[in-house]
Amino acid sequence: MRFLALKMVFSMSEVTKPTIAPTVFADHDNENYYIQIELPGVKKEDIELEVSEQGFCIKGPREDIEFSCCYQLAHEVVHTRAKAKFENGLLDVVIPLTHPVSGIRVKID
Repeated sequence: MRFLALKMVFSMSEVTKPTIAPTVFADHDNENYYIQIELPGVKKEDIELEVSEQGFCIKGPREDIEFSCCYQLAHEVVHTRAKAKFENGLLDVVIPLTHPVSGIRVKID
């Protein structure tokens, strides 16, 4: 899996608790985004995942610290068809793209 930089969007909360951002790996092909989020020590039922047309947000507790972060994706997605699976501390998310990613190779002189 290639590592892609995702733009993280932070929002300030009213509560001043320490927060962390989990490690996120992302890749995509012409049809889907493939996102893997490391969440060791977190229970499946404590994870909140929201997907929109432009990105996703994840939050939940991890020991004495809360994690909460949002990421923007480079391509529009079909958020209503997103799928997620949590196993062994890894959250795997597949989000279909709205339009296939295509491009042409440009010759550089």
